[in-house]
Amino acid sequence: MPNLLLELRSEEIPARMQRKAAGDLKKLVTDALVEAGLSYEGAREYWTPRRLALDIHGLTARSGDVREERKGPRTDANEKAIEGFLRGAGLSSVSEAQVVSDPKKGDFYVAVISRPGRSAEEIVAEVMPGIIRDFPWPKSMRWGKASTRPGALRWVRPLQSIVCTFGPEHEETTVIPFEIDGITASNITYGHRFHAPEPITVRRFDDYAANLEKAKVILDAERRKDIILHDARDIAFANGLELVDDEGLLEEVSGLVEWPQVLMGSFEEDYLYIPSEIIRLTIKTNQKCFVTRKQVEETLSNKFILVANIQANDGGKEIVHGNGKVVRARLSDALHFWKRDQGDLPDLETLDASAAKFGLDLKKPLDQRMAKLDALDVTFHAKLGTQGARVGRIRALAKELAKIIGADAVLADRAAVLAKADLRTEAVGEFPELQGLMGRKYAVLQGEDASVAAAIEDHYKPQGPSDRVPEDKVAITIALADKLDTLTGFWAIDEKPTGSKDPFALRRAALGVVRILLERRVRLPLLATTKDADLLSFFHDRLKVYLRDQGARHDLIDAVLTADADDLLMVARRVEALTAFITSEDGKNLLAGSKRATQLLAAEEKKGTVIADGVSAALLKLDAEKELFAAISGASKEAADAVAGEDFRSAMAALSKLRGPVDRFFEEVLVNDEDAAIRANRLALLRLIREATGTVADFSKISG
Repeated sequence: MPNLLLELRSEEIPARMQRKAAGDLKKLVTDALVEAGLSYEGAREYWTPRRLALDIHGLTARSGDVREERKGPRTDANEKAIEGFLRGAGLSSVSEAQVVSDPKKGDFYVAVISRPGRSAEEIVAEVMPGIIRDFPWPKSMRWGKASTRPGALRWVRPLQSIVCTFGPEHEETTVIPFEIDGITASNITYGHRFHAPEPITVRRFDDYAANLEKAKVILDAERRKDIILHDARDIAFANGLELVDDEGLLEEVSGLVEWPQVLMGSFEEDYLYIPSEIIRLTIKTNQKCFVTRKQVEETLSNKFILVANIQANDGGKEIVHGNGKVVRARLSDALHFWKRDQGDLPDLETLDASAAKFGLDLKKPLDQRMAKLDALDVTFHAKLGTQGARVGRIRALAKELAKIIGADAVLADRAAVLAKADLRTEAVGEFPELQGLMGRKYAVLQGEDASVAAAIEDHYKPQGPSDRVPEDKVAITIALADKLDTLTGFWAIDEKPTGSKDPFALRRAALGVVRILLERRVRLPLLATTKDADLLSFFHDRLKVYLRDQGARHDLIDAVLTADADDLLMVARRVEALTAFITSEDGKNLLAGSKRATQLLAAEEKKGTVIADGVSAALLKLDAEKELFAAISGASKEAADAVAGEDFRSAMAALSKLRGPVDRFFEEVLVNDEDAAIRANRLALLRLIREATGTVADFSKISG
C-alpha cells in the first residue's frame, strides 16, 4: 500500500511549540483523510527547529464508492418541505427521487445518492491547503509582499517549502503539487542551513530521513535528546564530574539544534559562592546550558555543558569562549543580586508604619523586604487587595490553624509574616520560580528559627501530585493558611475554575490542602474554617481525584462521602476501612444481603406499605428473624461505638457479624407475610439492616 510523506519547512519554530505542533499536524491530516474515506496502517510525526514532518504508511490509494439512501418527506408534503429535501440531496426534481411505500406511514420520497471513490492524491491536494492555512499555532505571523493581501497565509515563522510525495514502498513516488500562497509542494527539501544548504531530492520517508542525516539534520527529536544526554554525561564523566539532569531543559535544547554538538565551558570558582539554585537558573535561563556537580561532594562545579548546532572547525573553542563570556556576565549580575538582598534598603525611614503593623525588625534584611512589600501596596489581585493585606489574612488564619495542628504559635506567626517577604528580593525578581526557596536562605542568614525558615520555603508546597508535602508543623500551618486564603478569597469574588480553565491554579491549591490533611493526618473542619458549602464540594471533588489515584474505588468513595463531610481525613480512613471490608468474603456477602434488604424495603416504601415504627420482639415468630434481630441489636451498638471512637475497621468487623443472620433470614423468612402486623414488623427489621450498615457507609451506592 502507498505511503505519504509530508514536510513543512520554515524559519526556526520556538522549541516550546514544536512537539505539540507536530502532534497537531498528525491529527489534522489523518482525521481529514479518514473523513474523506481513506484508511492507513500507521502514522508518525517528526520535528526539528526548522521543520514539521509526517510519515503515513499503508494509506489506501482510493476512497471507496459511496451509496447513500436519504429518506425524505411524504409525497403529499408541502412544497417547501419537498424543495428542501431535493436541495439537501442535490436533486433537481422529484423525478430523480424514488417513491417508497410504507403500510403505516404512506408513500414518501427517497434520494439515492451515489458518489464514486476518489484517489488519495486528489484528497490530499484538497485537504492540505486548509490544514496549513488554519493551523492552530499559539502565535503566528505574516511576511513578505503577500502579507498585505487580505487572507494572506499566517505561520509561526515564514514558511519556506513544502514536501508532499506519495507512492508504493518499492516503486517510484509522485509529487502531490498543491499550492498555498505561492508555495507549491514538491519533492525538494534542504539540510542544515550552514553545513548543507543545497537542495535534496526525496522520494519517500526512508531516503528523506537518511538524506537529511547526511546533510547534518537528525530528524527524530528523541534521538537528538538521547545524543545530547549521553554526550553530556560522557564529557562530564571524563572531567571527573556528573551532569545535573534537567528533563525540561533537555527537551528545550533538543528543539534548538538539528545537529547537536556537546561542549564544555567554565566560569571562575569564585561564583560558586552564589547559591546553587541561582547558578543553575542563571545558566539555564540565559544560555540554555546544563550545570555539573562534583562526583564526591555533590556540590556544583564551575563547569557547564552547552549544546551547539554547528560542528566548528576549531573544535568549538570560539563557541565555548563566547558562551563563557555571557555566563560570567550573568553570574556577575546574580552575585550582585545575592549580595544586595542581604544589605539594607536605602529608604528604611519610610517603612516604620509597615514594620509596626507586622512586628518587623528593620535591622534584618528580610524584615525590610516584607515592610517594603506592604508599604508599596503591591497588588495581589484587584478584587482581593494587596500582598500586605493578604499576609494579614494568612497571619490571622495561621493563628487558628496552629492550635489545631499543634504548631508553636509564636513561630507560626513569625513564619506567616515573613512568608512573602522574598517577593521583594532582587533574586526572586529575576527568577520568580525561586520564591520561597530564597526566602528560606535569607531567613537562615538572619538567624531565624529552623521551623520558620522551613515554613517560608514549604508554604508553597505541594505544587503538584508528585511534589513533597511539608513535614514541620509550622510549615504545615502556613501552607494550609496560604492555600485556604487563596481558595476562600477567589470563591468570595466568584472566580472559580470553569471547565479546563483555572488561571489561578485553584485546583492545585485544593489538592494541596487535601494532600496535607491526609498525608500529615490533620483533622481540620473545612466547612467551619471556610464557611462555604460550595467550596467544600470543590474539596470533595479533589478528594475523589486523589483517592482514585491512590487506588480507591469510586463507588466506595461515594458510599462514604456525604455532602456535609468536612473532615477529609476521616473520610479517607472510612474509605480505607470499607475497601478492606468489602473485598473480604464476609463483606461481599453482607453487601449482597444488605442490598437485597434495601431494595425490597425501598419497593415497599414506594408502594406505601405499612412499616412498623420499631421491631416488636413479640411478633418475631421464626428463629431466623429472632437471630437477626438479636444480631442487629448487638452489631449496631458495637459499630456505632466504634465509629464514635473513629475505629472504622472495628465498626466493619462488628457489621461482619450480620453476614450469617442476614443470609439465613432471606433463606428462611418470607417478608411479605399474609399477616399485616408480621409483614410490617419484618419490614422494620429490614430497616434496621439499612440503618446498621448506614453507620459506616451507604451500601446502596456500592457496586456488586
